[in-house]
Amino acid sequence: MNRRRVVITGLAALSPLGNTVESSWENLVAGKSGIAPITLFDTARFDSRIAGEVKDFKPEAYDIPTKQAKRMDRFTQFGVAAATMLMKHCAFPLTEDNAHSVGIMVGVGLGGLRTIEIFHEKLMTAGPSKVSPFMIPMLISNMAPGQMAIFTGVKGNNQVCTSACASGTHAIGAAWAEIMLGRAEAMISGGVEATITEMGLSGFTALKALCCDSNDKPEEASRPFDSTRSGFVVGEGAGLVFLESLESAQARGATIYAEIVGFGASCDAHHMTAPLESGEGMAAAMRNALHDAGLQPEDIAHINAHGTSTHMNDAAESKAIRLVFGKHADSIKISATKSMTGHLLGAAGGLEAVFTIKALQEGIAPGTLNRKNPDPECDLDYVTTGSEKINCTYAMSNSFGFGGTNACLIFKKWAE
Repeated sequence: MNRRRVVITGLAALSPLGNTVESSWENLVAGKSGIAPITLFDTARFDSRIAGEVKDFKPEAYDIPTKQAKRMDRFTQFGVAAATMLMKHCAFPLTEDNAHSVGIMVGVGLGGLRTIEIFHEKLMTAGPSKVSPFMIPMLISNMAPGQMAIFTGVKGNNQVCTSACASGTHAIGAAWAEIMLGRAEAMISGGVEATITEMGLSGFTALKALCCDSNDKPEEASRPFDSTRSGFVVGEGAGLVFLESLESAQARGATIYAEIVGFGASCDAHHMTAPLESGEGMAAAMRNALHDAGLQPEDIAHINAHGTSTHMNDAAESKAIRLVFGKHADSIKISATKSMTGHLLGAAGGLEAVFTIKALQEGIAPGTLNRKNPDPECDLDYVTTGSEKINCTYAMSNSFGFGGTNACLIFKKWAE
């Protein structure tokens, strides 16, 4: 079967590092941390009191009327804001005639936790009559792509992908397939998430997944591949890409930022939260992506690692990369951008896809903060002395999630 080529013609980001792609990328390359004390609620009773918040976010700045913003959970507000930015960036001429050929496939990990908290409190204190009719539409995960469609006018296939921390990457892989198979001409895809809430923080703390030893030095809390790492730092935001068939992009003279050439997925079938220690499940996803792209391991020069700053994940991912790439693994520049953004959960794959595309476009591998005490189990080149110039044609982005779900994307630098 002849596969349609699919390219990226638009990027958008709301992140702990900035409210645009440009500011997020600039701060990432500069090695600035977006992790700071939580301001969204009082954290006095919590063991972990830091996060990667999106700062100074105001829905009205993205043409979301106040009345409508009040009927959206924060994750949906992020999605609408990012989609608005994305459509401006890609400059796709959306019309009534072609709106059905453009779809939305967005990853969301947990959905409206804050909405659940608010209305549970109302239920307990004032009774069922005080629960809003907007509660269910506000908290369900697919309301992000639903509202994104309402605000952009996109009328094609509209879906949410939920696969824990691999949600954003799975969503992009699914969106790519829609275009490749001729079911769509273009797709908005990526991930959105906003789970910096009391319930979210409590749940991840109970799992002993969060870093709780660096509240006084938040910029040092996320320490991927460092032997002293003690857990991840929760983040929030959105990372979106506009995928388009090469024919469509060339016909309209669009600016092309990269080509998506491969997607791979797998499942550990092992444990609710822990990855296979051998890394074999993660390795399978990477091998599948390479096979899908028709590439050899030696073709990959840069990897944006999942790199959560948890012991099991970092060690397993390092082993997986070694399994797939062998000796070539030592030549790959690996970035763990969660060291600066924290872990955006369902949005992580979307934001990290944006960073991987920028790395190809700019020829820069972002640095990894806080690897001061190298873990002997993690023995690869994690770019720890600041961002580095790279000569890179193909780059990979990894995402792995609870339930043993693994996903991997491969992008190619665009050259006319």
